[in-house]
Amino acid sequence: MILVDKSTIQTIPFLHLVKEEDVNKQVPICFFIHGFTSAKEHNLHYAYYLAEKGFRVILPDCLEHGERSTGKSEHQLGQVFWKIVLNTIHELSIIKGHFEEKGLLIDNGVGVAGTSMGGIVTLGALTQYKWISSAVSLMGNPTYVKFAQAQLAQVESLGYELPFSEEEIEQMLSELAHYDLSLQPEKLSGRPLMFWHGKRDKVVPFNLTHEFYQSILPYYESQEDNLLFVEDDKADHKVTREGVLKLVEWFEKHLSA
Repeated sequence: MILVDKSTIQTIPFLHLVKEEDVNKQVPICFFIHGFTSAKEHNLHYAYYLAEKGFRVILPDCLEHGERSTGKSEHQLGQVFWKIVLNTIHELSIIKGHFEEKGLLIDNGVGVAGTSMGGIVTLGALTQYKWISSAVSLMGNPTYVKFAQAQLAQVESLGYELPFSEEEIEQMLSELAHYDLSLQPEKLSGRPLMFWHGKRDKVVPFNLTHEFYQSILPYYESQEDNLLFVEDDKADHKVTREGVLKLVEWFEKHLSA
């Protein structure tokens, strides 16, 4: 039986899924981060499939999402998008520490994954945490600075006035550079990394992510099995069933105890 437990660490609400017989055992753990305007409950299908395979799965609510919503509109959330991303990266460390204190982590047994904004969080987290053993980005983007610049350009092209001064924008881009995996690919250190992306995605550009994948191929020359890019010619900004199963398969291969 799969147990679903709802809990909170500090101010972070999360769902915890694990097989009943594994609840107090050291088994590989996966942190799964939801997308923009989504919530932890919306990704229970990923968690169920992973828990079935023997993983402990943690689904947190990001700042301003799910139980932590303060009623902001999508437009207002967009203005604090990168604040949410960076905050979630920092909170991953808090949640991981909680399970570490309980003695439930195993060496090389921590996976991080997410959809869209969650995929962006995943790729940024790889620049900060050596303890991430394997990662999966579904429709994510590692090029924080380029992507942020593209977002700002899009807002302007739609005729909106940017809610930031030039100085604030420079400061933001400078901060994002610290988490931009495309600017520090050596931090991957050959860790298993899978991408899934639909070619028709109009929300998170396919090309930026695919170009990054191609640029890191040399870093995986002696360990090609640790890098995979799954592209879907017909998919837009929605993960297909095949994408979900590929993620499960990836962690089964690279996160088994």
